[in-house]
Amino acid sequence: MSKTILLADSGATKTEWKFIRGKKELPSFKTAGISPYHMSGAVIENLIRKEFSKKNLEAAVDLIYYYGTGCKTAKNAKIVHKALSHVFPHAKIHVTHDLMGAAIALCGNEHGVACILGTGSNSCSFNGKRIIKNSPGLGYVLGDEGSGFYLGKKVIQHYLYGTFDDMLMHLFEVQFKTTKDEILARVYKETFANRYLAGFCRFLSANRGHYMIENIIEDGLRDFFEIHLKSYPQAKTEPVHFVGSIAYHFKDKIWELCNSYGFQLGRILKAPMKGLAKYHIN
Repeated sequence: MSKTILLADSGATKTEWKFIRGKKELPSFKTAGISPYHMSGAVIENLIRKEFSKKNLEAAVDLIYYYGTGCKTAKNAKIVHKALSHVFPHAKIHVTHDLMGAAIALCGNEHGVACILGTGSNSCSFNGKRIIKNSPGLGYVLGDEGSGFYLGKKVIQHYLYGTFDDMLMHLFEVQFKTTKDEILARVYKETFANRYLAGFCRFLSANRGHYMIENIIEDGLRDFFEIHLKSYPQAKTEPVHFVGSIAYHFKDKIWELCNSYGFQLGRILKAPMKGLAKYHIN
């Protein structure tokens, strides 16, 4: 009898899920992001029960492969594992971090450098089986260079400091209809400031071509290349792959930077799920 697999790719902003029955992929679906740094097991369990359809909750699941942000530590992985086991008590569950998911989705069984550029950022050198080097990801307070949070923060800095020109100041106010006090309250007094700030990347996408916008994008991505990618000797000899909304939407800048650093650009995926499904089916 063919097995039913449930795959999960979870970031800070959203979680994508997909059922695989035998060799057949079912359409993926999304729920809110899951972060064991900020959410208890009970909260995660309630989120799944609330946002899964009745049909999906009642599905007979044999295996769950969960790739999630914050799950590099055993403590956090255990929180997620316990929540999943309460919802799907008969499934065998594997929980690991989102960087491993990105490496598998991008590299498969091949050597390469895998990079995440989404709400957060991370990278590693992968040998087809395991991660052999990881440039330290310090999270959004101290790091996340090149990420949606990092670029969104730059947008907010330019707006609050008044360094945007008059046209961009006006366009920002029209698009977001917010105030300095509201921005500061959302950043310093509420949870998930990284998600909130990453949302301002929409302003960059909407105003491509303006020199200040192009500078923010290029400078933010270049910081990722300088601090992280240059630390991998493998980046000179193996393909460098990217996954995440930032890499996907600003792929022209990724291509330019890879050329300038002498890196061989590999795949750019908007999300890991397509690569993960292919890997687990095979």
